[in-house]
Amino acid sequence: MHQEFDIAALNSGPVVPIGRCQATLADAFERSGHSLHSGRYATVRVCPAPAGHGIVFRRRLETGRTIDVPALWQYRDSQPLSTAIRREGALVRTIEHLMASLHALRIDNVLAEIDADELPIFDGSALPWCDAIRRVGRVEQPFPCRVIRMRRTIAVEDGRRRIQIGPGAGLHVTGHVALAHFGAIDWAGAITPDSFLREIAPARSFGRYLRAMAGRAYGYATGRDFLQGVSPRSAALLWRGSVLGGMRVPNEPVRHRVLDLVGDLMLAGHPVEGRVVAFHTGHELNHALVGALMRERAAWELI
Repeated sequence: MHQEFDIAALNSGPVVPIGRCQATLADAFERSGHSLHSGRYATVRVCPAPAGHGIVFRRRLETGRTIDVPALWQYRDSQPLSTAIRREGALVRTIEHLMASLHALRIDNVLAEIDADELPIFDGSALPWCDAIRRVGRVEQPFPCRVIRMRRTIAVEDGRRRIQIGPGAGLHVTGHVALAHFGAIDWAGAITPDSFLREIAPARSFGRYLRAMAGRAYGYATGRDFLQGVSPRSAALLWRGSVLGGMRVPNEPVRHRVLDLVGDLMLAGHPVEGRVVAFHTGHELNHALVGALMRERAAWELI
């Protein structure tokens, strides 16, 4: 039996301030795998970068030319069921799980080189990226990490979907979804390296089994890159009131929505500090919030 969603109760947990030095990787790492939408094999090499560099994707085109695409909101490109950025025609898609892992593990500056237009999906979670980051380690840089701290609340909504961010120390997220056969599913907590690794990173991308298979067939029939790599190995597929193979963590779907949100907030260009409350959010609404945040400069300060 699911409890009634109580924002006041769920939003009362402890938070951890983000203030710290900038950091990069201690060494480069490389990961390869099939992508969720194109189904193609891709290799990503994630390298250390100097302070102030930010997160930048270097896309290698078939011609051999490379184009750098900063992971910033102004380069965001609307794509179904993923976060994508584009610059000079070069698309880099499904970046949200790597972005969330870098954010949560406090990595500010990297150059991610990719030989395709979409990052690997692996098992649909952020664990493979987190494992790679932890293996090479983190190096602090002698420059402060500036953060976006909220002065007042900003909200965006679309029908029953709503997301807001207001003042608060650290990053605290309250998430809520309601799914047929599952009912209301909630999660709330501070996003710290430990909490992300333990409670959020294991949660996989999810979808209804029949819809996912229909989407895959549609992509194949139309020649579009849409869910060509979806399977029980790359996502948590829902069948009625259960997940094929079982849930990896309790309330896995809402935890994955939080994972995506953490990654999408990184397109603001700085870590964001505040209290987020998200009802039925997804990539489009997350990006609408970031866009509203960037337009309403008086609502926050860079500290």
